[in-house]
Formats: sequence, structure tokens, C-alpha cells
Amino acid sequence: MTTGETDDPKAEFENYVAEADITKGDPVYLSSDDKVSPATSAQECIGIAVMNSKADRKAAILVKGRVKVKAGAAIARGKAVQGSDASKRILALADQTIDESGAASYTVFHNRKLGTALESAVDANDLIFIKVDR
Repeated sequence: MTTGETDDPKAEFENYVAEADITKGDPVYLSSDDKVSPATSAQECIGIAVMNSKADRKAAILVKGRVKVKAGAAIARGKAVQGSDASKRILALADQTIDESGAASYTVFHNRKLGTALESAVDANDLIFIKVDR
């Protein structure tokens, strides 16, 4: 299987308008109302493109389920993942330390989690399955 492909019979898809050219396997984010673009930095992604789409055309996006993606670095199986790096690859979502004593301020990125790694990636460009569970 290649990036953007699923073997999940219960996967859920939504159609959006592509605001920019999208390649199958790209993590995408809402770049305007009801429009998506490929993520090229850590963003609040909504899913993975399952087809190539030209700007201003329909883009089919897997928003829930198991899908093959390209890792941007090592990712441990079971870890939360986010999209993406400059090459449109999936990254591990780092845990945030929270100071509960009230002496420090912090930001919690609730919306950055795209899903969970179902397999481990050893290096950048490894193909792994993730479960998108936005």
C-alpha cells in the first residue's frame, strides 16, 4: 500500500474543495471555510487526502479510520501524531509538560492531534499506518 490508502472498511470520508493542489497521502487542514490545503508545518489537520486534487476541485479526505502515511521522523507505535513537516509528512505529537502549581503558564494544543501511530517508524520517509481519530 502507498500513502493515502486505507484497508479500513469502516473508514469515514468527507469531501471538501481543494484550495491548493493536494497529493494523495497529504495531511490537510481547513485553510478557509469548507476548503482544505496540504499542511506544510505543524497545524490542526483534519485528515489525510485519499486522492490527488487540483485547486478548486473536490478533495476526498479520510477523517476517521486507518490510513497509510509517510513519517517525517522516528515515531513510536501507540504515540499521538500530528501533521506535518515541510515535506507533508506525519510527526509525533510531543507531550506537553503542565505545571499544575499555577506558577507557570502553558498552552495545550488540544486540536493538534490527528491520530495515533499503529506502527513504528524508524526513520523519516518510513510508511506506517495511523488511525485518524479526530
